[in-house]
Amino acid sequence: MAKRVGVVVNPTSGKNRGMSLGLEVMHRLRAAGHEVLDLSEESYAAARDRALGAIAQGLDVLAVVGGDGMVHLGVNLVADTKVPLAVIGAGTGNDVARGLGLPVHDPIRATDLVTTGAPRTIDAVRHTDAHGETHWYAGVLGAGFDSLVNERANTWPWPKGQSRYNLAILRELPLFKPIPYAVTVDGVRHETRAMLVVVANGSSYGGGMRVAPDASFDDGLADVVVVHEISIPEFLKVFPRVFKGTHTSHPAVEVFRGREVTLEAEGIVAYADGERFAPLPLTVEVVPGAVTVLAPVVSVEQ
Repeated sequence: MAKRVGVVVNPTSGKNRGMSLGLEVMHRLRAAGHEVLDLSEESYAAARDRALGAIAQGLDVLAVVGGDGMVHLGVNLVADTKVPLAVIGAGTGNDVARGLGLPVHDPIRATDLVTTGAPRTIDAVRHTDAHGETHWYAGVLGAGFDSLVNERANTWPWPKGQSRYNLAILRELPLFKPIPYAVTVDGVRHETRAMLVVVANGSSYGGGMRVAPDASFDDGLADVVVVHEISIPEFLKVFPRVFKGTHTSHPAVEVFRGREVTLEAEGIVAYADGERFAPLPLTVEVVPGAVTVLAPVVSVEQ
């Protein structure tokens, strides 16, 4: 059945191949008989506004082409609506797409899910700011050493890509001191000094760091991972274990689970899905089934 599909492309994704990938995606959608609206713009804000207008006028599917930042945009556009999200994973990290079992760096397979995919409802995490505006994320919110590295890296125009963040880590480490936090999970308050705190709906961030290995997109709960105060040398020993998700066995790592989480700390800006999200203090809430994504059909053997 033909659908009305809005497409938003990040032109810099896939090592600046995003625009050509976007054209490939739109060509394939049109070849499948769908009506395609190119909603891409030069800025994130302009693309958001244009997509909101298209959704208001009626879309059957919103497709985003890029990495976790584009998923973040898509989730903020379709959360609490009936419009399903098609994720064409073409970024550097693609943690959300990979966590959902969607094709990554395979635009043909990912695009074909608009035609053949099955709707899957997943949780999303909601934050309402002081102005009453609602913000969502799908994957992981980080608020600690990781967010300080992001803040530093984002002030540098060069170098590009992962090397910029690696350099930011080297610059931040000698200056970093454990952060005093108050972490409240479903009304239970925990005060601690920690290296970082994450509130995870998905299991990974940062291009495959399995920071919350047991987190699930559809259990109605967030996994709150706290890395309590340890020395910098010990932190450097623990940190690589995050790629396999084995860091949670370290005595300094504690995991809580809950639906509503409040984080309090001075001078920390949280990042979610790799995007600058909100300064602490903030409260987030898991909203079960807030987003529908198009996913591969799972065959059930009799």
